[in-house]
Amino acid sequence: MTSNPDISGKKIAAGICGILLGALGIHKFVLGYNTEGLIMLLVSLLTCGLLAPVIAIIGLIEGIIYLTKSDEEFYRTYIAGKKGWF
Repeated sequence: MTSNPDISGKKIAAGICGILLGALGIHKFVLGYNTEGLIMLLVSLLTCGLLAPVIAIIGLIEGIIYLTKSDEEFYRTYIAGKKGWF
């Protein structure tokens, strides 16, 4: 597979959102994982922020994972494979 700018753009956007806004699950919405994003958002909000640091760490880890994968591996895993978590 040749490098697709759309895939690369999604990877970068999801990675940066995961690192910066992980507690809100924005990176999940960027990838089209609405259920997973809603879970992360609601856990952060409904616990009045008590579990937000835990969710933020998950987002940080996922953001780093997204950015360290090659475009081809990212596509296979998260776009074609629809792997919602880690």
